[in-house]
Amino acid sequence: MREDTVGVLDVGCFSAHLVVVAGKSGAPLCPVHSDKVRLRLDRSYDANGCLTEEGVDAITAAITSVRRRIRRAGLPVGRFVPFATSSVRDAGNADEVVREVERRTGMTLRTFTGAQEAELAYLAARRWSGQQGRLTMLDVGGGTVELATGSADQPQVATSLPYGARALTTLGLAHREDLVEDLIRDALTDRDLAALHRGRAVGCSKVFGGLAKLAGHHTVRVTDLDRWIPRLAALSARRRAKLPGISRHRANQSLAGAVAARALMEVTGHDAVAVSPWSTTEGLLLALREHRSELVRTDAA
Repeated sequence: MREDTVGVLDVGCFSAHLVVVAGKSGAPLCPVHSDKVRLRLDRSYDANGCLTEEGVDAITAAITSVRRRIRRAGLPVGRFVPFATSSVRDAGNADEVVREVERRTGMTLRTFTGAQEAELAYLAARRWSGQQGRLTMLDVGGGTVELATGSADQPQVATSLPYGARALTTLGLAHREDLVEDLIRDALTDRDLAALHRGRAVGCSKVFGGLAKLAGHHTVRVTDLDRWIPRLAALSARRRAKLPGISRHRANQSLAGAVAARALMEVTGHDAVAVSPWSTTEGLLLALREHRSELVRTDAA
């Protein structure tokens, strides 16, 4: 394995996902190792939005398991970044969680700002799509949604808003399509809205991927969501989990995910989005491999 190997450990709400790639800048982004440990951090928040001891234990166990697999596989990761998504970043005790995880595992979880995550997902969407002109990236996460647009690797607009699928479910807004749309629109400037309306749209994240499977094709259209949102609203989480594209652990927030996706598309004026399998993790791998210091600071494993 070549010395330009890079790796990322993505600690999210539902999994800790290790991805390692090798190859020089410009080469296909093909994983040489991928490993995933399941998490359920959505069950580990207290009434104040802090991660409980159970959540910290789960993160610690997942990292310990992944590190053991790295050593067993003998992966010489030249540059490696472990990071946590909004599930940790936006917790009321985020700093305490990061310190405790470091104390127990020796690994420091990095947290990016929402805007940084938007920039990384945008880079991934641009490279995956091969888009040369204007591109608008939409991403629905658990705690946040990300939007970015531009005509080069560095986006003109990159922003993050606290209206992800888990957040909307917790706030009781999963059935309030009109209000979610207004909240997102009001959070953006007129200039940003005008920029986001232009170019081809690409949707990242498992939410868009699941909606595409639900619709039965490789894109997500507003007409698809207008058909499926009422159906999801009428189903229990257990029955939603039996539908294509909706896993059991995401079923409870699947309605809110569809509502968030619909709102992003409406606000940005895109009737259809191509669905990218790449998002923040792949953007970070690209940034590491290309030594993009404006997007990421590299740390030793």
